[in-house]
Formats: sequence, C-alpha cells, structure tokens
Amino acid sequence: MMAWLTTWWVWIAIGLVFGIIEVLAPGFIFLGFMLGALIVGLIALVAQGFIAGLSFNALMALFAGLSLLSWIALRLAFRRQSSGAKTFTNDIND
Repeated sequence: MMAWLTTWWVWIAIGLVFGIIEVLAPGFIFLGFMLGALIVGLIALVAQGFIAGLSFNALMALFAGLSLLSWIALRLAFRRQSSGAKTFTNDIND
C-alpha cells in the first residue's frame, strides 16, 4: 500500500493538488501543505533510499513536520506589516 508514497512524482502531484486547492480556497491555508509535499517529493527524488526505509507513520510525520515548518516560515515572511498610514487623534478644528 505504501509503495506509491515512496515515489517522488506522487508527492509532487500531491503538492500540485494542494496548490490548486490553495488557489480555490480563500486565505493561505493549504500553502504550507503544498510546500511540505513538494519538499518531501524533492527529498524522495534525491534520497530514494531514505524515503523507502521509512514506515507510513514516519513518512506522514515527515510530511506534517515539513508542512508545519513551511507554514511558520510563510507566516513570518508574510506577517502583517504597517501600511504606513498615519492616524490622527486630534481634529483639525480642535
């Protein structure tokens, strides 16, 4: 059952599906999952022996951990910044 999860292109396809869902869904909810799947796909492409030796639970934990790390990195990169608009507390006629 897990043999298809050790193939690199399956993880790239899962990442692309999450990317499509991200375009259709409001907000940046699935972007971390997309990046996590793409990173697991790149790891599977580069280190096929490492991915093949992992159990299903370890592979899902790797995906979840990478998704969480990428979500946190995106959150830090795209945090709300001040728009530079000035706020006035006094009226001009005061």
